[in-house]
This record gives sequence, C-alpha cells and structure tokens, in this order.
Amino acid sequence: MNTSLLSLSFLLIIFLGTVSARSRGQSEHGFSQEDQAQCQLQRLNAQEPTFRIQAEAGESQIWDWKDDQFRCAGVVAARHTINPRGLFLPSYSNAPLLMYIVKGNGMSGVLMPGCPETFQSSQESQQQDDEKSTRFHDQHQKIRRFRQGDVIAIGAGWTHWCYNDGNEDVVAIVVEDTGNNLNQLDQNPRKFFLAGNPQQGFGGAEQQGREKYYQAHQKGEKQNAGNVFHGIEEELLVQIFGIDRETARKLRGEDDKRGHIVRVEQGFQVISPPSRREEQERRFDNNGLEETVCSTKLIENINDPSRADIFNPQAGRFNTLTSYDLPILKSLKLSAERGVLYRNALVSPHYKLNAHSILYCTRGDAKIQITDQSGSCVFDEVVREGQMVVVPQNFVMVKEAGEQGFEWVAFRTNDVAMQGTLAGRTSALRGLPADVIAASYRVSREQAMRLKTNREETLMFESRSRSPRVAAA
Repeated sequence: MNTSLLSLSFLLIIFLGTVSARSRGQSEHGFSQEDQAQCQLQRLNAQEPTFRIQAEAGESQIWDWKDDQFRCAGVVAARHTINPRGLFLPSYSNAPLLMYIVKGNGMSGVLMPGCPETFQSSQESQQQDDEKSTRFHDQHQKIRRFRQGDVIAIGAGWTHWCYNDGNEDVVAIVVEDTGNNLNQLDQNPRKFFLAGNPQQGFGGAEQQGREKYYQAHQKGEKQNAGNVFHGIEEELLVQIFGIDRETARKLRGEDDKRGHIVRVEQGFQVISPPSRREEQERRFDNNGLEETVCSTKLIENINDPSRADIFNPQAGRFNTLTSYDLPILKSLKLSAERGVLYRNALVSPHYKLNAHSILYCTRGDAKIQITDQSGSCVFDEVVREGQMVVVPQNFVMVKEAGEQGFEWVAFRTNDVAMQGTLAGRTSALRGLPADVIAASYRVSREQAMRLKTNREETLMFESRSRSPRVAAA
C-alpha cells in the first residue's frame, strides 16, 4: 500500500511539474512558445478596418484580428461610432480592454461583479389610473462621464455600456488584449451581450466579413445568435426573474433587429453627479471609499497639453498613461500614450522594451519606418488618419510628421511600458563613451562626439531640413 501511495505521489509530482513547465513557457503577456513563433514578421502594413457591423444608432468597424501583426501582439481592435441618443448595449469581453474617445462625449457604466450599487435615489410619480402616488427607488453602480481624449479601462468580464447624450457622434477606438493572462480562452474576440440581438443588422455588402465575424464570435447556429439569455429556455427565465412570458421573450432578444447600438428616443434618467468639475473638487474629500476596488478610478484624460510628460515648443508633446497614473491598469497589464507632432517634426528612433504597441492615427499623417532585429526595414509607409500600425516589442520606430502634423494614440501591452531611444539626450548613444562609438562605427572621435551631442532633446526633434517632406498622394 505504501508503495502504491509512493508511486501515485511520484506521478502527481511529474504531472504538476509538466503543468508548471508549460506555465513558465508562457510570457507574462500570456503567449506560449507556439504563439510567439507567429511574431516572425517579415513585413508590416498600415491597417484599416476590415469588417463593418451596422446598427440602428451607429456602427462598429473591426480590424482583422487574424492578420499576423494582430496575432503577434495578441490584440483585437475596433472603432465604434455611436450616434446622438445611441446606446451601446451592455456587454462584457473575455479580455481586458482600453477605450480611447477620439470624438464626442457621453456617459458610461462599468459593472464590476460583486460590487454594490453605490448610486441611489428615489422619485415620485403620479399614476394615471388612480390617484395613488407610487414611490420608485432606483440604485445602480457608478456612472462616469467621458469626453474627447479620455481613456477608459475595463477589465475582463466587466459589463459595460456607453450612451451618447451629446449632439455629435461619439467615436471610440477599442483595443482588447486577448493575449493577456486574464483571458484563458483562445485569442479570438468574444463579446457577450446582455441584451438585444446584436448579431442582426449587417448589410448585404458585408456578407463575407459577417461570416468571418461569426466564425470567431459564435458557435452553433450563427444566424440565430443573440444575447446571453437567448440560449436559456423561456420558462426558466420566467421562473428566475418572476416575469411574464412576453418580458422573457424580450429578455431573450427575440425579433429585435436594432443591432448592438440602439436609439433611446426619450434619453436617460439616471443617477449621476452634477458635473465633472464638482467630482474633481470632491476627489480629495472622501472617507476612504475611493481606495476600494469597487470605486476605483477607471477614466483618465491623456489629451491635456498642460499634463504633457514631454514637451518641445518647436516639435510637439507626448503624454503617457501607466499604472502609476491609473492604478487599475496594474491588474489589466495595459497602458497608453498620446502624441502630437507639429509640422515636419521628428520622433527619435525608439523602441518599447517590454511591450507591443498598437498605434492609431487620429489626425494628419507621418512617414514611419520600423526595423527588426536583423536591420531590415519591415515598414516604410505614410500613415494617415484612421489607420493602425502594430509595432512589435523591441522593433525600432522613427516618425516624421507631414505638412499637417501628426497625432496618434497608442495602446501598450504592459501597464508600465518602458521606452528606449537611440538619439537625443537620454539615448543609448549618449550613454556610450566616444571611443566606443568611434570604434563601433569606424568614425573619428570628433564625429563620434557629434553623434552623441548634436541633439539635446529627449524624444521629439524639430526638423532641420530645408526641404520638408511632401506627403505622398
């Protein structure tokens, strides 16, 4: 018997050791060795959305996550447009995400599982059929206002919704980190909607894109796919919620053809603080509730020039958002940056030490070159508004703005993404002895000193060219 127990213990140790070895074979970002093999990229390209999903009050455009560049970075990207009075239905994803508001303003709700409803109110309404006054109580989790330049952080499995209560479209760029350890499924995106019938509303012209979208998002009967309640029997819903059958059918999203963004004609009556300014004034006068997970800060603006981390009056500005600025990013393992380059200005050759970078152009254009570990130029294009570029970890990138300047937002797959530069005051060349530079590049010591000290800026350089680049047509 003791021999049997010893043999069983030995097998258990081997099994656990195998599992541990597999875990160690994955990076912090969640990649296995097989996944990392997909990062042998010979050529990068500026990408535009491939799939388009039309809804009643807006649309979503999705980049092809099957493309080698997005597979390498382990991300899925989308651009959502929400019309005025449009509601993006409540949903959650299998991976953490960051949302950047390119345009517009509105309100957003993020529901963290297990957290209480901290916003509470009551109101009286007079019923029409009799003279009795009925008092309605409502309570829900915190609602946050968002505006242009905001980054919204949302964890895996957190239900969220957005409503556009402004007079212009809301445009948001979303990057989901499907390669993150928080996602234990594959790298295909999965959007779990709590309401409606979100798979409806595709135009006939996007049939091919729809089929690819279905293949990655749903299994089984794709044409009848709907919200998460759709697969639960009507009778069970009646018993669980204590509702009638008609309400149960609506809960299942039957005969709902509005899509994933619906129009709310009457607007919302929700509990919300009076203004962002008042919220900021009260921020430092609290009783400790702000320090709990349920009330953690989820939104930060990175478009404010006065908060720039790097600023050059002749070249531009650069804002970063890490877990030091927004602590929730530490658990999501994500961060972001916002850059503004003036006309013909340059960004020093640089690379991310510990993260992939997904760059999206919000305005203007720039000539961008990217080189890999072999010194090959894997990207040499003019990137324009609306295009996206994936920059793998440690690949070197340089930017030169066009005549209209260049503005971008980038999402990084590390909550404290570190950056190294190859020119300027904090660069690798600046830290080398002049003799080492001279010997390495076969130049004189005087030339080596010029390489070290010709640029005193840190990241953004003013153009010294007398013949500025003309953007390609």
